[in-house]
Amino acid sequence: MKPTLLVLAAGMGSRYGGLKQMDPMGPSGETVLDYSVFDAIRAGFGKVVFIIREDFAEAFKTSVGSRFAGKIEVDYAFQKLDDLPEGFTIPEGRTKPWGTAHAVRAARHVVTGPFAVINADDFYGSDAYEVIARWFASDTGAAGKDHYCMVGYPLKNTLSEHGSVNRGICQTDAEGLLTDVEEVVDISRDEDGIVRGTALDGSRREIADICPVSMNFWGFTVEHFAQLEEHFIAFLKEKGGEQKSECYIPTVVDDLIRRDKADCRVLDTTSSWFGVTYPDDKPHVVASIAKLVAAGDYPSPLG
Repeated sequence: MKPTLLVLAAGMGSRYGGLKQMDPMGPSGETVLDYSVFDAIRAGFGKVVFIIREDFAEAFKTSVGSRFAGKIEVDYAFQKLDDLPEGFTIPEGRTKPWGTAHAVRAARHVVTGPFAVINADDFYGSDAYEVIARWFASDTGAAGKDHYCMVGYPLKNTLSEHGSVNRGICQTDAEGLLTDVEEVVDISRDEDGIVRGTALDGSRREIADICPVSMNFWGFTVEHFAQLEEHFIAFLKEKGGEQKSECYIPTVVDDLIRRDKADCRVLDTTSSWFGVTYPDDKPHVVASIAKLVAAGDYPSPLG
C-alpha cells in the first residue's frame, strides 16, 4: 500500500499574521505545500490528507487542494475543539484545539495504512520524502512492538533570526533509534551566542545547536491511532480541564518509547529544512526555493 501524506494545516499562523499555507513562495506562485505534495508524489505517496479547520475549509480547498486534482488522491479532515473521546467535554473558557497529536487524531477515519505527518508551512526537501518512503518499504524492525520513524534536522539549521521557535529535542542511541524527545519552546540564540529554550516544566536551559530536532516529519503505521487514543485519554484526564494545555506528537512518541510500546528510527537526510515562522523569514524561503529551481531540482511552474 502506498503511504499517505498527512498535512497539519489547521493553524492560522498567529505569529506570522495570516494563512501561511496559502502564501506564494515559488517563482510561479507556488506555496510551500505545492512543493511538499510534489515531493511526496515523486517519492511514491498515493494520497494526501489535509488537516484543516472548518471555518476556512472552502477557501483552502479552492486555493490549495484544487491544485492537486488528478495528480494524487486528496482528502480532508477537520481538527475540531469538540472532537473528544466519549466522556470528555470542553472546559469552560477554552477556545483552541488540543495540539498536534489531536490534529493527527482527526485523520483516524480517513487514513487506513502507513502515513507520514508534516507541517503545512515547512519545506522539508525532496530527499526527506525519499528516505521516509524507503523506510515505509523496508523491514522496519524487530517483532514485538510498533516501528515508527522521523526525519531529523540539526537544531542550528532550524532556528529563525527573527524570533523564537518550538522544537522537539531528540536523543538517539548507537543504532539511530530515538531514546528521548522533549518538546522545548521559545528556543533562540541569545546574545552570547548560546542557544537556549524553555522546557515544559518552565525551566530555561542551554541546548547544543547540533542536536537533532523533530520538525514534525514523522512516519507511522495505522496502528498508531489506537496508541494515540490511549495517550490522548490519559492527557485529558490529567490536563483536560486546562484552557491552554496541548498534546504534542513528540510527547506521545516519547511515552511509547519509554513504555517499550514502540521504537522510532531517526532518519538522516541530505535535504535542507526551512520554514516561515515570522514575516521576515519569507525572503529567505523565497530565495532558497529559487536557488533549488535554478539548480534544476524543481521545474517552474511545478508539473
